[in-house]
Amino acid sequence: MTNQMTVWNHIAAAPHRSFFLVGALQGILALLWWVFDLSGRYAVVGTAINWNIAPIWAHAFLMIYGFFPFFIFGFLFTTYPNWMNGEKVKPREYMSTCLLMLCGVLLFYIGLVAGEELSIVGVAVMLIGWSLAVYVLLRILFTTASQDKRHAKVTSVALLMGWFGLMAYLLWLITGNPVMIDFSSHIGIWFFLVPIVLTVSHRMIPFFSSRVLDNYVMVRPFWLLWFMLGLIVVHGCLQLMEMLAYLWILDLPLALCAFYLSYRWGWTRSFRAKLLAVLHISFTWFAISMVLYGLQSLIYMQSGKIVFGLAPLHALAIGFFTSMILAMTSRVTLGHAGRPLELDRLTWILFLGFQAAAILRIIADVSSAAAAIMPQLYIIAGLIWLFAFALWAIRYVPIYWRPRVDGKQG
Repeated sequence: MTNQMTVWNHIAAAPHRSFFLVGALQGILALLWWVFDLSGRYAVVGTAINWNIAPIWAHAFLMIYGFFPFFIFGFLFTTYPNWMNGEKVKPREYMSTCLLMLCGVLLFYIGLVAGEELSIVGVAVMLIGWSLAVYVLLRILFTTASQDKRHAKVTSVALLMGWFGLMAYLLWLITGNPVMIDFSSHIGIWFFLVPIVLTVSHRMIPFFSSRVLDNYVMVRPFWLLWFMLGLIVVHGCLQLMEMLAYLWILDLPLALCAFYLSYRWGWTRSFRAKLLAVLHISFTWFAISMVLYGLQSLIYMQSGKIVFGLAPLHALAIGFFTSMILAMTSRVTLGHAGRPLELDRLTWILFLGFQAAAILRIIADVSSAAAAIMPQLYIIAGLIWLFAFALWAIRYVPIYWRPRVDGKQG
């Protein structure tokens, strides 16, 4: 009993511990389920299963709202007080949020096979946890003294957009209205995930680079951040209106802005430290995804054909979101465990595995030569992602239930 309490106390010692722990386990479970579904659906192994929710929308939910948010909340619960010199998030607040979201996602899984009603309850429970998280973070935002809160304001608005996206998913489950599921998926990507990951990158990549590279000048052009966020919002609106032929007007400038930031942030110099390089490589995927979105839009405007399929989305989701989550989480985990800020060889190899998964998933959609083996490429990419993330979890998850190696609290 004492040992169990000690483990629980370590997990509850800091916000990131519980959220990163659940996020890591949920990442494995979500991809395990997806690979299992793909294998049966394409008759590679087993047979297709009739889930209570269409697999594509279950997969979208599990990734947008049931995977990334655990890492986002764990990060923001840790950084908001540091960014704004505000009060620390209370253990009962972050543990309640984490447990509510954990229970919600587990009920969602059970509902896939036992009854859609359980999935509805699960999403509702997750929404309660999300509401608590937004309340806590907004309280810190509004009660701290006047200072530079620009990054926190953007991420707070994005979290509210994510709340609306999750609510739309719940309404879709209840009503079956297709407008709700379209709203949920596009809001979740373009008004929640992209703004948050971009804004955190804008704040943290130059900061982390300045701590590693000599004679480094931090570059954080806010005018460029506002410009990019504006383009992203308009992109999301056009996606909702299915005006795909005009996306290139937004996406190609977005790509240029992202490449410019990569250059100014010292992309080539970042390779002097692998823990820094993974952040810069991850951000490059944002530019690549915008190039793919832009080219697809141009081709669609000329021919009316979607030639790249979901390749742009997976460049964004696997290349940018997942790689950045892995990179940021690894750094935060090491730093807040009192361990050296150095990326070991295993984590570097696993990070490269994520890059391989993203590339394979893109090739499956853009290469005509790969069309005959497209299902197999989907599954191989998923297996690489799953294998790499599982090994990453084996490496990092035990840190969350152990004390800091330097003897400090947290």
